[in-house]
Amino acid sequence: MTSKNLHTKTRNRLARQDALREYMQERGSVQYLFDIIEKIEKLEPNSETFQQDLAKYSKVVDVRHKMLGKYLPELKATEITGEGGGDLQITVSDFKNA
Repeated sequence: MTSKNLHTKTRNRLARQDALREYMQERGSVQYLFDIIEKIEKLEPNSETFQQDLAKYSKVVDVRHKMLGKYLPELKATEITGEGGGDLQITVSDFKNA
């Protein structure tokens, strides 16, 4: 596989992931998770149905979280350091209108 094909496939995959993120955000999938978490927080621990309600909501959160993770892998931050892990030195070789 050539480098150009790899870059094209990577760009296409990233574009699909971005489109899916936007779609899921518009649909409120992430907001739905937060709504369920709020419902869990509002459960009354002394209620007779507390354990059943907690189990039900927990299962919903787990399934939705796994679904989001499957289709939208977590974005990872990459730290860039200089030589030997030190500070990164940037040299500007051509700076117009300086």
